[in-house]
Amino acid sequence: MVQMRKMGGLSSLMDKMPAQFAQAASQMQGDGPEKAMRRVEGIINSMTPQERSHPELIKASRKRRIATGAGVQVQEVNRMLNQFEQAQKMMKQFSKGGMGKLMRGMRGMKGMLPGM
Repeated sequence: MVQMRKMGGLSSLMDKMPAQFAQAASQMQGDGPEKAMRRVEGIINSMTPQERSHPELIKASRKRRIATGAGVQVQEVNRMLNQFEQAQKMMKQFSKGGMGKLMRGMRGMKGMLPGM
């Protein structure tokens, strides 16, 4: 998170991206994205190194402990883990089939990504 503060806000970083990402950044308002990043960071910091490298180990009791440590609800831990799993699937699609498959896979994620 220290690097993000040095570079400016998340939207200023997005402004440096290609036009499609810059458009999404212009739709971001206030501290929402930064707040969400701090929550995700808190969740990750509440995990043990083993849980970070093997998220499939995280069951209900571990999720409760992580949520308590991060100061969030268990649902937010579930949401972050689901987003991580989706990102892993996208990266696998990208490595196997290239950009075409990745773009087809992203169509189903429109509701999950801000500004899309």
